[in-house]
Amino acid sequence: MEQMRNLDVLDGDEGRMCVNTEWGAFGDDGALEDLRTNIDREIDAGSLNPGKQLFEKMISGMYMGELVRLILVKLARDQMVFQGKTTPELLTTGRFSTSYIYTIETDKDEEGLANADKVLRDLGLNPSAEDCKATRRVCQIVSTRAARLCAAALAAVLRQIRDNKAAERLRITIGADGSVYKTHPGFSRRLQKMVRRLVPDCDVRFLQSPCGSGKGAAMVTAVAYRLAAQQAERQRILDTLRLSREQLLEVKRRMTDGIVLGLSKQTHEQTSVKMLPTYVRSTPDGTENGDFLALDLGGSSFRVLLVRLRSGKRHKVDMHQKIYTIPQETMQGTGEELFDHIVQCIADFLEYMGMRGASLPLGFTFSFPCNQSKLDEGILLKWTKGFKASDCEGKDVVMLLKEAIQRKQEFDLNFVAVVNDTVGTMMTCGYEDPKCEVGLIVGTGTNACYMEEMHNVELVEGNEGLMCVNVEWGAFGDFGELDDFCTQFDRSVDDCSNYPGKQRYEKMISGMYLGEIVRNVLIDFTSKGLLFRGKMSERLKSRGIFETKFLAQIESDRLAMRQVRSILQHLGLTGSTCDDSVLVKEVCSVVARRAAQLCGAGLAAVVDRMRQNRNQNQLDITVGVDGTLYKTHPHFSSIMQETLQDLAPQCRVTFLKSEDGSGKGAALITAVACRGNNQGQH
Repeated sequence: MEQMRNLDVLDGDEGRMCVNTEWGAFGDDGALEDLRTNIDREIDAGSLNPGKQLFEKMISGMYMGELVRLILVKLARDQMVFQGKTTPELLTTGRFSTSYIYTIETDKDEEGLANADKVLRDLGLNPSAEDCKATRRVCQIVSTRAARLCAAALAAVLRQIRDNKAAERLRITIGADGSVYKTHPGFSRRLQKMVRRLVPDCDVRFLQSPCGSGKGAAMVTAVAYRLAAQQAERQRILDTLRLSREQLLEVKRRMTDGIVLGLSKQTHEQTSVKMLPTYVRSTPDGTENGDFLALDLGGSSFRVLLVRLRSGKRHKVDMHQKIYTIPQETMQGTGEELFDHIVQCIADFLEYMGMRGASLPLGFTFSFPCNQSKLDEGILLKWTKGFKASDCEGKDVVMLLKEAIQRKQEFDLNFVAVVNDTVGTMMTCGYEDPKCEVGLIVGTGTNACYMEEMHNVELVEGNEGLMCVNVEWGAFGDFGELDDFCTQFDRSVDDCSNYPGKQRYEKMISGMYLGEIVRNVLIDFTSKGLLFRGKMSERLKSRGIFETKFLAQIESDRLAMRQVRSILQHLGLTGSTCDDSVLVKEVCSVVARRAAQLCGAGLAAVVDRMRQNRNQNQLDITVGVDGTLYKTHPHFSSIMQETLQDLAPQCRVTFLKSEDGSGKGAALITAVACRGNNQGQH
């Protein structure tokens, strides 16, 4: 049993593995040349595999009898035995069986000599008493050398084990089998004696196997069967998280149905896909000009930005920003406390920029589902992403912010736009690529927006032109559309979330929840004895220990298993083995792949709808993307894009990563709106 850390041919460094030394081939590289005799070389030359298994040819029962025969032939030819005579039988390869050695070397001298006499006479010889003694001596020399060579090799193995364990004294049992070891009257005794002489600091016990090959094979088979059964159970569980192409096409179809229902005034309330009008009617054209203030609220941090746009200098946007944290108690306290905190952050930023008292056009990136009847109004439908501030849902967030500013009485702002981060992403990328008419976020949460034909947006008056629609697809599935795709792990994550039954699609895709899905799978595996040796650590029971960044790190192609294990240890899973690391990586891969495929299926529904709206056989479109999961996970983007290409083959989609869609995007929407106002378009 060798330490895994010493097996460079395998990935992993935890635990041990049984190593088959195949020591019969020892010496094939010339390492035994100074110990081999002419007799050894003669046996090798006449064998079926010359130059191979040289150590075995000096030790094993297959060759010991032949060694004795060749020595007797040489002695006879040298006139030292049998009066210099040989017989055809003595000269025949293989006629001196190794079993003869066992009978000749019996512990009783007289019996041994009598057996030697019989063996020699069967070979056509007429031996004297001295010939029988000489033959017995040759047998002893050959078998003793074999036992000692075997002991020397065994001593090397024992030293390796002792050094691995850094033990001053090694206590170990050796299981032994084989006809020579079991049948030869003195072999095992000589072997054991020499082992103890060569490694005196090892207490060695030899245990003879009664039926090693049969029973041992059965035991190995039983273990392999158990492991195979465990692997089959693991795969059965993971298969519930794997989606077929047919299932993904069904997700696309249901998303398409949801989009159609959400756009219609009559059926808007019958779908979880709310298709919220954003009142953003055009993308940037490069003529935007001026200084704009942008606020960005969408997670546990809040940003205030000053964005300077100069017409004619596209792609040259000057930005200054500060990031402020939002404490958990503020996220889940009262609405007044939350918006007072936001206003305090704005006041600090204006002071920091030396702009106290300045009045600037303001864009507010508010990354939560809002109903808008105009650009500068947003009625919060529901909190997501861990927010639960009271007295906010159903109210206009612009008004809540204005009231907080009035309470502060330090500055005033000119509110122009309430922006969803997805729309901001689309606008930021649209500033660089005019074909960008879709925004996608895959980070803490997930959502999409796109430019819809106005005549389809029944919630807003007017039929001309386009309007950006906030799909709010994170809520897809809240009406049961995804129930047949949800697993026990999804249901567990949903049950323990801040808002059970809500944002079902988001809970299967976004970075906020993927780690929890993985953790629930690992708990299930561990409880069934399929992982971590069935030992449930307290750390594994802790919600939120698997962050998105750990999933991304674990799935990195650059990481060896030992590094994956080190991440698990960092997470407090100290009892993990290399096999555990392999399985954890597979779980992460399956969960992330499903997320990317589901996202790709949803996006396929969006772009295919745009293609059909425009009656085009082939749609060329750019999707602006933002979000940590998309940007940092090593495989998410490629799997999502492959899925999209497969499910919407008539759409040629380019993906453009957004650089600060939430901040710059809010300023651009505000700038486009101001440009429109100046031109009398709104």
